[in-house]
Amino acid sequence: MRDQHPVHSGIGRRLSTKETAETLGVKPETVYAYVSRGQLSSRREPGGRGSTFDAGEVETLARRNKRESKGISGHGGELSVRTRLTLIDQDRYYFRGVDAVELAERHSYEEVAEWLWTGQLRSGVTFTAPEAVVAVARGAVAALPEHTAPTDRLRVATIAAATEDPLRFDLSEESVLGTARVLIPTLVAALPPQPFARQHDQGPLAQRLWGRLTGHEADESSLRALDMVLALLADHDLAASTLAVRVAASARAHAYAAVSAGLGVIEGPLHGAAGGHAHKLLLNVLEQGTAVPVIADELRAGRRIPGLGHRLYTGEDPRATALFALLEQIPHAEPALLAARDIAATTARHTPLHANVDLALAVLTVSNGMLPTASETIFAVARTAGWIAHALEEYGERPLRMRPSGHYVGPRPPQPRPE
Repeated sequence: MRDQHPVHSGIGRRLSTKETAETLGVKPETVYAYVSRGQLSSRREPGGRGSTFDAGEVETLARRNKRESKGISGHGGELSVRTRLTLIDQDRYYFRGVDAVELAERHSYEEVAEWLWTGQLRSGVTFTAPEAVVAVARGAVAALPEHTAPTDRLRVATIAAATEDPLRFDLSEESVLGTARVLIPTLVAALPPQPFARQHDQGPLAQRLWGRLTGHEADESSLRALDMVLALLADHDLAASTLAVRVAASARAHAYAAVSAGLGVIEGPLHGAAGGHAHKLLLNVLEQGTAVPVIADELRAGRRIPGLGHRLYTGEDPRATALFALLEQIPHAEPALLAARDIAATTARHTPLHANVDLALAVLTVSNGMLPTASETIFAVARTAGWIAHALEEYGERPLRMRPSGHYVGPRPPQPRPE
């Protein structure tokens, strides 16, 4: 039956459920969802057949929805999305209000991931995946050509894992967290092992990932560095790949699809692939013995120097600072570390750029005999935790709010039909 109630003018004007839904641009059932969340108050009038709502309260919510629930607001011409996950402020960054560097220094990647997802620190937590899921992912990745890039392997593994999950369309927090705790170790297990590497299928994620990155034996300090950089890279506010994840989640794509969207973006040379360029630069400096001719050649070719500068930090990237400090304690990392410092110092003669996390990550990958693509693998695995956290946050928002309007600058209609 239609939910009707007379509309009165003036103070205390009441709206029917139908009128409230039309004002807010939502379905009637969504109106009651607002009531359950405490965003609207309702009242059943004596003799009435449905609830009524205060018109002023409804109009206030409508204005707020128009301004905020699209998830897009302008601040200085830049995109802004409300989030409780990561804050970057005054050359520091924080996960749920806690200094992210301190978290990474004191806790494992898995523990930091849990903090991002739930706001709770689960001491000693490790992620494991069922053998059936790992087998499907490994089989799909094994069918790819040998030259396949790491992100392509990870995307295929993600899709394969999704096919084994009948609950993937369940977007409840409990189900998505279950997906996260299985997907991340599945991605690691699906990567092909490096020649002569000792494989670990149990234990901390960093230990399992190590043999997929290099055949060099892992010492405790190097494993700690890998674990810390995974935690440092777990999230970094609304980076390009994270925005893609939130757009997918806004359309209610399941968590595997949202992660796949993020993986598609990080292949860009200005995002996840940047560490590979820093790796190659570092190798070149080590071969030349000095950064001067290498930097000169890069600038002569019109290329930016990888591993330097970050638009969100005026000084050195705090992630780089933390990783450099740990690498200084590893003797075999010293040559690559000195080369990285040479790159930063040489460039700083003319341009006030500081090292970013890509340069520090390159020291880790170069000093342990990893391929240039290793940094992209590390970045993708690490950031999956943040992507899941943002997807969870987005599932709690209004669907399809990530729908900006285009600013049309083409010919004004009507135009003649082309012959």
